[in-house]
Amino acid sequence: MPDIHHPGRRSVLAAAAAGSASLGASWLLTGCTGASAAPALPRGAQQGTPDRGGTLRIARPPASEAETLDPASALSAYEYLGALYNRLVRIGANGELAPDLAESWEPDSKARTWTFRLRKGVAFHDGHALTSADAAYTLRHILDKATASPQAAVLAPLVDPAKLRTPDAHTLVVPLKTPNAEFPSLLTHYNCYVIPDGSARGIGRTGIGTGPFKLESFAPAGPGRITAFTDHWAGRPVLDAIDFYSVADMSARSNALLAGQVDLLSQTNLDFATARVVAASDRATIARVENAQWYVLPMLTTEKPFTDVRVRQAMKLAYDPEHVVKVALQGAGTPGWDNPVPPSDPAHLAAHPKHDPEQARHLLKKAGHEGLTVDLYTSSYDPVFTPMALAYQDSARRAGIRVRVKTAAADSYYTQIWMKKPLMATYWYTGRPVDQLFTQVFRGGSSYNETAWSDKAFDALLDRARQETDDERRRELYGEAQTFVVEKGGAMTPMFADRLVGISRKVRGYAEHGFEFDYLGIGLKGA
Repeated sequence: MPDIHHPGRRSVLAAAAAGSASLGASWLLTGCTGASAAPALPRGAQQGTPDRGGTLRIARPPASEAETLDPASALSAYEYLGALYNRLVRIGANGELAPDLAESWEPDSKARTWTFRLRKGVAFHDGHALTSADAAYTLRHILDKATASPQAAVLAPLVDPAKLRTPDAHTLVVPLKTPNAEFPSLLTHYNCYVIPDGSARGIGRTGIGTGPFKLESFAPAGPGRITAFTDHWAGRPVLDAIDFYSVADMSARSNALLAGQVDLLSQTNLDFATARVVAASDRATIARVENAQWYVLPMLTTEKPFTDVRVRQAMKLAYDPEHVVKVALQGAGTPGWDNPVPPSDPAHLAAHPKHDPEQARHLLKKAGHEGLTVDLYTSSYDPVFTPMALAYQDSARRAGIRVRVKTAAADSYYTQIWMKKPLMATYWYTGRPVDQLFTQVFRGGSSYNETAWSDKAFDALLDRARQETDDERRRELYGEAQTFVVEKGGAMTPMFADRLVGISRKVRGYAEHGFEFDYLGIGLKGA
């Protein structure tokens, strides 16, 4: 899954992307010859109040046979997690932290020890009451090397599992190895859903959580069903049940939606040709999630010519992000200006260098790479990769940079190309807190640092930002970190793209943030 680059799921999802290759190519032709004449896509989902009851049918891409309901796992069944579980803290629609199972949290004066106060009256699906022991166990499970959780790399430098304290049934105390004023935000990641104390062996099958739905059936890489949990602490969900279907091909998922066989396409960013067909139908429409996907052209800084910061700077100054958004997204997104922090994030720094092909030429000449030629790898894995690559190629030409776009096989793209070729196309989902974003993708030594960029001054800046307890000063430091990445890092961020979600016209209450939607409020009209 692109959010954290699951290698297991990537290989099987490639088949779905490959199925949309011909549609993506036809869209590219229309995009280059007059996108403005195309009918506008809907801005959001259908409005109105859903009826109580009914079953929502979700089509999702198949995953690995090792798929599990353990939220801490790298192979977790993502679509189920937000329905079955809750976290201590979540990200609200405004990008700020919001309470979930923790009603409140506070640090000591140095942000070295954090205390979380848990809600009372919260029950797991098996009937036992939530306590701080469950919260402490969840953190220990994530940090256990045997779990191999992707979030362990983020939390392990901060949390010693042996030092977690539970002074009473509704208080969790987390002493940190080093001060971190952003620590609660790191618990919003979907690997951090709370599971019952002692449940590690069975949680991958039982799915027992505190969420609005409980598990009825689940088959790894196959179908499943969840039903309303009437004792949910925040109230009963609108729906009676959700059925999940595993459909490998994107075209097949889209056809099922158009035929009225399913109501929602999960983990499926429709290409524009398909989106227009869906939006024009009587049964289905499009829900647009603004700036939901962060598209990247990573330059591997350990490979020439990108070992030279002047070349990296030239590659960024050479192209116009507004041109890329216009051509590759037909305006359904926002220029990134090489800043990975999305505009919706409260920490986003709006200032950025301007497109300057002449300065790019100057830098390349100084670096001894005048008339630079580079290979840019793409694939049909995602329908936007190739349009983005071609738009970059066209724009960078003005700076004297020759870009050869090379199409690689979708089924091996994230094993043979990603983090192996010096320049390629990829994407992530937005919605992660700024500290996690920088720590996971840009900090030296991180396994997800796809540019292999390492700068001790940048890492030290992150450490200072984490330890700063003054909110305004900490925001300024994260602003400096963004400038650092833009000016010295190896990642080009041409754009943030709106995700185009196929959805039945019966669906009401669809509200998505950070690739999660509101399972409590979603429902159907005429259920």
